[in-house]
Formats: sequence, structure tokens, C-alpha cells
Amino acid sequence: MKKLFLTLLLMLTGVLPAAASGGGGEVLDLTGTGLGILSLIIFVAAYSLVIFEEQLHLRKSKPVMLAAGIIWVLVAITYVGMGDTHTAHTAIKHNLLEYAELFLFLLAAMTYINAMDERNVFQALRSWLVSRGFTLRVVFWVTGALAFVISPLADNLTTALLMGAVVMAVGGSNRKFVVVACINVVVAANAGGAFSPFGDITTLMVWQKGKVEFIEFFAIFLPSLVNWIIPAVIMSLAVSKERPEALAEGVRMKLGAKRIIFLFMLTITTAVSFHNFLHLPPATGMMLGLGYLGFFSYYLKKKEHRSTTGDQPLDILGHNPDEHVEPPEPAAHGHGTQGFDLFRKIARAEWDTLLFFYGVILCVGGLGQFGYLAMTSAYMYLDLGPTTANIIVGFLSAIVDNIPVMFAVLTMDPHMSHGQWLLVTLTAGVGGSMLSIGSAAGVALMGTARGVYTFGAHLKWSWAIALGYGASIMVHLWVNASYFH
Repeated sequence: MKKLFLTLLLMLTGVLPAAASGGGGEVLDLTGTGLGILSLIIFVAAYSLVIFEEQLHLRKSKPVMLAAGIIWVLVAITYVGMGDTHTAHTAIKHNLLEYAELFLFLLAAMTYINAMDERNVFQALRSWLVSRGFTLRVVFWVTGALAFVISPLADNLTTALLMGAVVMAVGGSNRKFVVVACINVVVAANAGGAFSPFGDITTLMVWQKGKVEFIEFFAIFLPSLVNWIIPAVIMSLAVSKERPEALAEGVRMKLGAKRIIFLFMLTITTAVSFHNFLHLPPATGMMLGLGYLGFFSYYLKKKEHRSTTGDQPLDILGHNPDEHVEPPEPAAHGHGTQGFDLFRKIARAEWDTLLFFYGVILCVGGLGQFGYLAMTSAYMYLDLGPTTANIIVGFLSAIVDNIPVMFAVLTMDPHMSHGQWLLVTLTAGVGGSMLSIGSAAGVALMGTARGVYTFGAHLKWSWAIALGYGASIMVHLWVNASYFH
């Protein structure tokens, strides 16, 4: 009974089947110890604060970073008490290495996204769409299709914000259209991100772990497409063919925008090549790509701001010490007339998200050292079977964040066929679409369309999204049957 209770508790908090080893060898079963139980309580409490982030206005990184530190103190005390001074040290270094690779990869990707945003790449696309004069139903399908296509490269969160802005600009006061179109964007962005290592944090973790090769992600393209198309067809029936008045918006991309897009594509190619041909971590390829942008940013600064005499880092106040001119007048779209500065783009990275990943990875790793994750894994993947367990992963991703769920699965490394690894990649990526709080894309749009796109509004269409979820799994089991041997 105790084992079943703890298993259910771990499932509900998002700590799914995971680690028998944190990289430091065989882990003892310390689940019944006082410090082990205390660690679990601390994690549950911290993650509860994360779930209620919107209501508490407490950044999600803060509770998990605090919990991570305390949990590893308890891990160290436990092992030192047994006369073992090495296991905890080795295990936490392994977790830090996992985080470092993820951190550097995401930092480079976020910097490129910020650079393209500053160069008006996304604003120009939005401007073009809202000025076309499409019918509402056409806008519904165009924004969904673009979300599905863009998210594999720009990540599902950025894509959802971009397409959500288009939906709200075109829909205006038509609340019914805005709600349905926002749901469509969330489902499409999550589905598109599921078949690319760059589309979601969970797919990135799977790729970096070497469980699925870059080209193999495209095996779940068709299931991902089905996951979006089925609910989209159903929801489109609720969208009228009304033609709203075209909005006269005109935004031009800034100097170097197209070249930054090219450099981003080159950076992705570099990361893939590092992984596939040189057998080096993809993060090192991404950082090389950040170097491409660094040199191009120097060119842009010289071109746009000729009074700048060098490329020094920003000072403590955020000013470039080489700039000896009066403060520039604000430019259109919220950007100053200062020259392009790489370090400002790095500073605008989602630091709350990056530090949240640190907390999650170390919390899950610490619980793994106490043996909780191995116990959960035995129940889920041995007793229930991998297919059932991997389907449950998707439903858990709709309730809690999919990142700790996927990291826990990867840490344990259950013995599964290649088809099962593709299945859990799919379900963790698209399962969050069933609830508005189940993905970063949904949470972000609830913030930007506050009071219109809500949890309750999304819930009314959850049945259609669930149909797409079930259909995507069936399609995967059928078209990728060869991967299950």
C-alpha cells in the first residue's frame, strides 16, 4: 500500500519513472528513510508553488532552486551518515553536466530568437498576415499551419505568442473566434514541436541523450500532424467565414534580418553535424553558432552606430562603455536606435525558465538518489508496460509540466524499443495540449489573451484534442511498427 501511495504521489507531481542511477552507480533504496520522505515532501511543496505561479505571482524558478539545494543537502547527509563521501558528489556532478548542456544549447537558441525579434522578423510576418484581408476561417487555418511549421525551429512558446498576436489582431472583439483560434495555435505549436529537437525542451533532452537521432524525429511527423488536424477540423466548424476589415499594418525588417535567419539555420546545421558526425554534444555546435552571431553583431553595430569605436561588454548599468553619444530617441516598435548588441540579446533570454530547468533537474536527480524514481519506474514500465506508461506520460504532461516528467524517464533509462522512445517523445510533446495549463504555449496565451482565452474555454474543446491525442498514438503504432522490434 505504501509503495502504491508513493508511486501515485510521484505521478501526480510529475516525477515519473526515472532514475536508478544519477550517474554515480547503483542507488540504494532509501525511500523509507526520514530524510528521503522529507525530500519528497519538499519537492511536492515546491512544485505546488510552480503550478500556482499565475495566482501567486512567484517566478517558477525560485521554489525549485530552493528545493534543489535542500534536497541535495539531505542526500549528502544521508550518504555521509553511511560512510560514503563520494556517491553524492559524483551524482550531482552528473546532474550539473546534464544541465550545462541544456543551458548552453537553450541560451544560444534564445539569443537568436531575441535577435530576430529585435530585427522585426516576427513583427513583419504578423504585419503581412493581418493586412491580407483573409476570412476568419482562412486565418484559423493559416495561423494553425504556420504554428505547426514554425515551432520545429523557433520553439512552441515563441510560435504560439507570434500566431496568438495575429489571431487577436484579426479577431478583435470576436471572442468566440479568438478562443477557438488560440486553442488551435496551442495544439499546432505543440504538435509541430514534437517532431523536432528544436521544437520543445523534452525533444531536445531526448536528442541530447542519444535516444532518438535527428533524422528519426521525422518518423513522428505524421502522428504529430494527425494530432493537430483532427481537433482543427472539428473546431473549424465553429468558425464563421466572415471577412473582417484588413488592418493597414506595415512593418519592415531591419538591416541584417535575413542574414540572421540564415545564420540561425547555419547554427542548427552546425549543432546537428556536431552530434551526428563529430560525436560532440549539440550544445558545443550551438555555441559555435552563437559565435557566428557575435561577429555579425559587430558588423551591425559598426553599420548602424558609427560613433561606436569598439565592441566592449556592457557595464553594470547596461551601457556600452564605447558609446559616447546622447541617449538615442526611442524608435518604432519599442526598439532604440542603438547599434545591434549581442550581449543585450543574451540578457533578454528567459532566465526564469533557464533557472527553472536547473531546479527541476537537480530535484529529480536528488529524488533519484533516494530511490523513489527507480521504484516508480518498476511499477510503471514493468507492471503496466511501456506502451501504457508512455501514454500516461502524455496525460501527466497536461496536468503538470512535461519537463520533469521527461527528465525523469530519461534519467532512469527504462529498457524500451526505439518505437517506445518515439512514443514517449510524441506523448510528452503533445499531451500538454489537452489543458491550457499543460504547456508553455497555453500558459503564455492565457496571459496575452487574458479573460478571453481561459482554462474553462480551453476545457470545452479538450474532448476534441483528446481525440487527436488518441489518433496520433494509433497512427504512430501503425506507421512506425518497425521501430517496435
